[in-house]
Amino acid sequence: MMKKLISSHPIIWMIGVSAFILFACSSLRHELFQSTAYDLGIFDQAVYLISQGQPPLSSFIGFHILGDHAAWIFYLLALFYKIYPSVYWFFAVQAAALALGALPTWHLARHAGLTVQQSIAVAAVYLLYPLVYNINLFDFHPEVIAVPALLGAVLAARVNRIWWFCLCIVLVLGCKAVLSLTVAAMGVWLLVFEKKRRYGAIALLCGITWFVIATKIVIPFFGGQDASVERHITRYAYLGHSFSEAAQNLLLKPGLILGQIFSLGNLGYLLLLFAPVIWGLSLQGLQPLVGAIPTLAINLLSDSSLQKDLIRQYSLPLVPFLVLTVISTLAAGRGWLRNKRQIILWSLVAFMALAKYGYFASIYVDSLDTWQATRQAIALVQTKGAVLTTAEIAPHLTQRPVVKLTSVYSPPDNLAEFDYILLDVTHPGWQSDQEFAANLVNQINNTQLFQVRYQRDGVHLFVKKVFRNGV
Repeated sequence: MMKKLISSHPIIWMIGVSAFILFACSSLRHELFQSTAYDLGIFDQAVYLISQGQPPLSSFIGFHILGDHAAWIFYLLALFYKIYPSVYWFFAVQAAALALGALPTWHLARHAGLTVQQSIAVAAVYLLYPLVYNINLFDFHPEVIAVPALLGAVLAARVNRIWWFCLCIVLVLGCKAVLSLTVAAMGVWLLVFEKKRRYGAIALLCGITWFVIATKIVIPFFGGQDASVERHITRYAYLGHSFSEAAQNLLLKPGLILGQIFSLGNLGYLLLLFAPVIWGLSLQGLQPLVGAIPTLAINLLSDSSLQKDLIRQYSLPLVPFLVLTVISTLAAGRGWLRNKRQIILWSLVAFMALAKYGYFASIYVDSLDTWQATRQAIALVQTKGAVLTTAEIAPHLTQRPVVKLTSVYSPPDNLAEFDYILLDVTHPGWQSDQEFAANLVNQINNTQLFQVRYQRDGVHLFVKKVFRNGV
């Protein structure tokens, strides 16, 4: 036992250091007002409301949080907010989840027969995979919890721990409805290629069942038609204007699909995706990628560039299966690189090239000139009243029932519904511009509803006046 503990010691240190770095980076980004309402503000508001015993009706998307992606994991996260409501719980959970993925990776590598040094290298490959770092900087997404859970499920299947396997599967399904397709695909891989029939059948059945329940019952019930699967169809507009029409065209018009799949955009996306681990791919080790098929198909079929990078959450479910592919390749004695130093060096080069740490010296410091003024204005919002503000300021004020965003596409219809209006004319934020923000300031000044509470460096805080006699 002591020998096993000592041999795991480097991995524990790798996990601890990685978690600290990830938490520090996401927290600093938030402090620099670079996090946004979509998605951090949405989730912070929902979890806060749950922790207060209120229905998590998002004022950003206009419906219950379960109507978004049927992610019931937010109810578990609300337990942290019961201790103390803070958005930094999200950053801590995200950092811990992403870093902990190295632990099952290490054990999977050892179980596959890799040496201690190779296993450490594979754990480093996971931690240095650019998307793992980049997604940590992109607000918060519950899919991060699914990454170690997917790796844990595979480990549980391989060592025949069925209850741990079931727990991991349930955890994955609670993170996002679409992950049920990944679970089902993983079930096929376990059933057919790993010969784990019981585990494969459980994953396949659970994945299909939850997908039907989530998309046909939970999401429509809590979000209505507007929150159904069809609201995402805009990213597949070339296939049709509804889910049924898209499904029909998928079957009857293969030319549309082939033209989309074999495109330069998809080629670039695949190069980004596989470049960090290209050395560890082989025909003998490709079987685990069966679990990645749903995610790959969804992203390749989309005509949205948002789903084809190593920045956003859409490719995150691929990471566990890329790691498993590397392990399988090394276990078969294949791969361009098999030496620990060479593997880690390649991963470091890929990280330096594709990770977005450079943002802290560029786009993340763009609004430093109004940073102090913004913090001072936020400190003056001292009640849980309704707020109208920018997308970047919103996540600092979302622990209240109503927060809405300034947008050139949907100007506020009724300013009287807000108790506070906080604007940054210098940096008006996402979906806004300086002209719109300046006009909104003039409009507010011309009403009799608000008084200026704070004004500095282009930052304006308006507070609704309190009238006597209900007037």
